[in-house]
Amino acid sequence: MALVVDASIALAWALPDESSSYADSVLALVEREGMRVPGLWAREVANRLVVAYLRKRITSADESAFLTALSQLSIDVQEPASALTVIRDGTAAAMRYGLTAYDAAYVDLASREKLPLATLDNDMRKAAEQAGIAIFR
Repeated sequence: MALVVDASIALAWALPDESSSYADSVLALVEREGMRVPGLWAREVANRLVVAYLRKRITSADESAFLTALSQLSIDVQEPASALTVIRDGTAAAMRYGLTAYDAAYVDLASREKLPLATLDNDMRKAAEQAGIAIFR
């Protein structure tokens, strides 16, 4: 079964100082089953890579290796129908879960797709658990 994977997990794969056994377990499952992400995932990962690069936490070679590894994964990006849908549904999900619209996008996708959520974010975990959404453990 695929997982909904947030950017915190992807960055744990990219940044040695953020690696964890949990992120490694997620990667092992994603390599076999694939992952689903909301449309904002790619930009969120890109932004955090830029910040890591500017703070000298990674090199261009590290980024290239990470992107090569990502290219080997099955990543199903769930794009919304329109900008108005993103605003309407994003606002509703954020209010429902008590999260930012960014974080709520992952929780909402896991809820809609009935998939477990993989995240390192405690607020997202708590909101998902309260909504009856499975958390990858």
